[in-house]
Amino acid sequence: MTFLDAIKTCFSKYAEFNGRASRPEYWYFFLFLVLASLVLGMVSNTASGIFSLVTLIPSVAAATRRLHDTNRSGWLQLLWLVPLIGWIVVIVFLAQEAKEPNQFGSRSDELVS
Repeated sequence: MTFLDAIKTCFSKYAEFNGRASRPEYWYFFLFLVLASLVLGMVSNTASGIFSLVTLIPSVAAATRRLHDTNRSGWLQLLWLVPLIGWIVVIVFLAQEAKEPNQFGSRSDELVS
């Protein structure tokens, strides 16, 4: 999956919390969010804040699908609320390889050629 494909996929699945997201899909989308927020922050803090609010739901949805790809519940994102240790745990979970077999569906259903 390319950078632009990942952005298109994540925005087309704006609030879809079912299914799975590959590592490239999630991390390219995450990179886009960080870069866009930085650029908008240089222009205007208000614009950056609005962008962050608009992309909050798709970023949570993409992370949920990414956790599903590792055969974990999306609710584990609540670990973000635990300073440092929780952050490390969630980042490790998001960075892991896909698990097969998986209770959240087949990986081949989610792959884009």
